[in-house]
Amino acid sequence: MKKVFVLCIIAFTITACGNSNSNENSKDSSDGTKETPIATEPGDETSTYDPKRGEGKFTQVDINPSLDAGKADSGEKVYSAKCSSCHKLTDEKLVGPGWKDVTSRHTAEWIMNFSTNPDEMINKDPKAQAMLELCLVRMPNQNLSDEDARNVYEFMRKNDGVK
Repeated sequence: MKKVFVLCIIAFTITACGNSNSNENSKDSSDGTKETPIATEPGDETSTYDPKRGEGKFTQVDINPSLDAGKADSGEKVYSAKCSSCHKLTDEKLVGPGWKDVTSRHTAEWIMNFSTNPDEMINKDPKAQAMLELCLVRMPNQNLSDEDARNVYEFMRKNDGVK
């Protein structure tokens, strides 16, 4: 049994490192967010990197103070299918970090950019790089749609106690 577990971890790691599909060129999302370049240095008008939102298309996500239960339920289904094998809903690390209080540690934009654009986030974002150093496994690109990412974020809010 122990050998099977080790083989599964090795296979997962190989799969995670080999998948580099990304939707970098998309400018609009189904939830109406828009990409606006943010200059990081004087004279650099084309850079879109912002440490509060990370690297990706989500620049502003409108969050209702109360939970959207429908989105949270849809997000829970995505979590069960694509996220639960690596992330626990507590603060305990599995393969990746636990999700407890994740919405208080990161902005919605950062979380959604990381979940839809993990390769670029790990390459550019210091917080994502620090998580990689702790977890030792790159998060694979799960090819989440914008809607899936928003629903997973709402599920994270539910997990963090938002009602």
